Amino acid sequence: MLMLHVLFHRLAWSGKMPGACGKMNGAPVDLSFKQIKSMAEALTEEPRQGLRALERDEQKRFCSRALRLSNNQIKELIGFTDAIITMLSEPFQLAWVDLSFNVIPCIDPVLTELPELRVLYLHGNKISKLSEVDKLGALPNLHTLTLHGNAIENEKGYRGYVIQMLPHLKSMDFCGITKEERVLARIWLRASMRGKPTRTKIHQE
Repeated sequence: MLMLHVLFHRLAWSGKMPGACGKMNGAPVDLSFKQIKSMAEALTEEPRQGLRALERDEQKRFCSRALRLSNNQIKELIGFTDAIITMLSEPFQLAWVDLSFNVIPCIDPVLTELPELRVLYLHGNKISKLSEVDKLGALPNLHTLTLHGNAIENEKGYRGYVIQMLPHLKSMDFCGITKEERVLARIWLRASMRGKPTRTKIHQE
């Protein structure tokens, strides 16, 4: 599987993907509201038809850089890489992924293997650890992220933490990030880190 991943990654970057589409800004592959529980099930479903028709390459793979899997029952992303290789003409050019309103408890590292990922929707899931956000630092092109509607939204300093951990973000939870927020997030995080030993000591006493 690793060798296959490397092969398709190189082909995607070289522009030599067999049967690749002439243009990749087509309609999203919409598999939302399908009661899908796994990526294996996703491969058995036909995408919803939107205003723009989905184009396919010579191998019948979709010419799209956007994948919508929202409002399903997905808990984990086992088989995600195999699924996008099967579905998409240029899988590692995937730039927009919507996994909102599922039951995902953590951010799967497989998402960090998408070098062109720019938009990621994860709102309305079951993510409970704020540190899960750290994984997304491996995505240099990610500029739009949603996480509201997860348990981490109730963590103190939630927005500031995400902004500080992902300085390249431009929008979070459908709200633009301001310069003032970046400065405040940096200050808050430094203060928080300095305060940890003190709080621990007080707790022990």
